[in-house]
Amino acid sequence: MDFLAIISFVGFTLLVAIIAWYATRKTDEKSADGYFLAGRSLGAITIAGSILLTNLSAEQIVGLNGQAFTEGVLVMAWETLAAIAMIITAIFLLPKYMKGGITTIPQFVENRFDHQTKAILTILFLSGYVLVVLPSVLYSGSLAFSTMFDIPEILGISQNATIWVCVWSIGIIGIIYAVFGGLKAVVVSDLINAIGLIIGGLLVPVFGLMLIGDGNLMDGLDILWKENPEKFNVKGGVDASIPFGTVFTGMMLVQMFYWGTNQAILQRVFGAKNLKEGQKGMILAALAKFLIPIIVVLPGIIAWHIFNGNLENPDQAYPQLVKTVLPTVFTGFFAAVLFGAVLSSFNSLLNSSATLFGFDLYKQYFKKDASEKQVVKAGKIFGLVLGILGMCVAPLIANAPNGLFAWLQEANGCYSIPILTVIVIGFFTKRVPAIAAKVGVISGVVLYSISQFIIKPRFIEKALLEAQENGVTDLHALNVIQAEAYPHFLHVMAILFILNIIIMLVIGKLYPRDTDYVPMQTDDLNITPWKYAIVAGILITILVLSTYLIF
Repeated sequence: MDFLAIISFVGFTLLVAIIAWYATRKTDEKSADGYFLAGRSLGAITIAGSILLTNLSAEQIVGLNGQAFTEGVLVMAWETLAAIAMIITAIFLLPKYMKGGITTIPQFVENRFDHQTKAILTILFLSGYVLVVLPSVLYSGSLAFSTMFDIPEILGISQNATIWVCVWSIGIIGIIYAVFGGLKAVVVSDLINAIGLIIGGLLVPVFGLMLIGDGNLMDGLDILWKENPEKFNVKGGVDASIPFGTVFTGMMLVQMFYWGTNQAILQRVFGAKNLKEGQKGMILAALAKFLIPIIVVLPGIIAWHIFNGNLENPDQAYPQLVKTVLPTVFTGFFAAVLFGAVLSSFNSLLNSSATLFGFDLYKQYFKKDASEKQVVKAGKIFGLVLGILGMCVAPLIANAPNGLFAWLQEANGCYSIPILTVIVIGFFTKRVPAIAAKVGVISGVVLYSISQFIIKPRFIEKALLEAQENGVTDLHALNVIQAEAYPHFLHVMAILFILNIIIMLVIGKLYPRDTDYVPMQTDDLNITPWKYAIVAGILITILVLSTYLIF
């Protein structure tokens, strides 16, 4: 990285920090609402930008492009179907959440079931954050920086040591933002970085296609399309990371968990001025999802073409492409934007974790009479501890099998589907008791863990041994045998989702609540919906699904 790139990196990073400080200087960070929900003052554009950047971080950009490098455009399902889940959340779930004036998703669970169920879900959320999501964000960001800017060469240290240095550098800065700035500092910096990331993210495929087309963008696209037709097939085969059938089973369940029940995402919406702004923000973010495959999928295919498929690690496809095609004048700016994206996801998760601990555990089990100031302080301390734990775990996932993004999605199933199951039952039933929710959560975690980490490896090992005995050596044939040896994890999620729903309904039938559940109502928020929400939602859904017709 030359001097100009360093100046632009430092300049843009400081600009974001100064704007975030200026925008939050009058927010009362000592109150719970001020620290955790930005004083419920967020508008639609700020919410949309923060949602996008919380989602679109290095693990998304690096991981999905890594999968696109090996598999092609079929991995865009993670992005296109996300928009539909966002629309469903904005129109159907958000009004129910905001009518109750809740701060956290476990708070809704407490209102519907009991405080013990809330505590179980809170612990599940936090475990998933510290063991899976936080480390993935930090590791992917570190991998991107070390590859793009030759940091091992600059510092004269090994790749492994570089990952540790980058992880702790990003983590420490992220902790400062999240723990000491509160939600408003996070979302303001998110909005600026989201704009920068979309601009910078679009520049990468543009310059990549121009390189392929010898200076002509459209010629580059035409060459890419004609010379790599297998990369533009949206229907994944049985051995793909997303077999086509999974689009209709576990894929939508994962999307509904992430966009409809995930605290890290919904906390931005709960900080809205009113329901109308919250709905507009989420629907605007769904519209932006239409452009996101150009940033998180297309570069991977371009990298496949430029490097002739010859990269040791597919997750290096994106950073290597940036290093190759982006002019030096843009390198520092893009580094700053990517740095901001990593920080966004990291500090968003820390802020949400602090919120979950402060509201759902500290005040319930540690200090029932805690003041708002004490709750905020406890949340900050917990966020600090969680951040340090995530920084310790992050370098350990360097050898994740089947690519970073695939590993992340499979590992998330340990807690995502059990939580979604409880929320669905909570929304659509009135007599299912708290014991059913507890059984559903525990059975969901245990059954999925046994399925994926005990039974699945044995089935695959047995199938591969039989193939070896039969003299099968073709790599593609072996991949198919391995894929067919056990159901895809997204299918497993769908099966267990239905099974746990049945278990909870049976318990509800045998041991129903004494009275019907009556949802809480609040007068603190204006819950008048946006009158164009349904129309906008339908149009965006049609627009997003139309992308499948292109391929």
